[in-house]
Amino acid sequence: MFLLLRWNMSEKKDWKYEIPVIKLEKAMKVPKEIKEQLKGIGSRKFISQLKKEAVDCPVLNKRLSFLECYVCPNFVRRIRGVVYCKGLELKQA
Repeated sequence: MFLLLRWNMSEKKDWKYEIPVIKLEKAMKVPKEIKEQLKGIGSRKFISQLKKEAVDCPVLNKRLSFLECYVCPNFVRRIRGVVYCKGLELKQA
């Protein structure tokens, strides 16, 4: 038996930007606070692989490590190398 899934076009989408993930040769520096937040999500090897990925953030207008994007309140999901972002303004401290 087949299950047919349809996306209702009248539903509002929960993201503003679709940002491709960029593979890097070398890992980007990630602040210690973010490393602490991510301790439980996976192994060291997995996290080190994620450090070698980046996104060009349309909200901050700069390139960020994917891990920084992942902990951002605008992060919605990542599917097949594309990050979905709410695109809301962030308060800078």
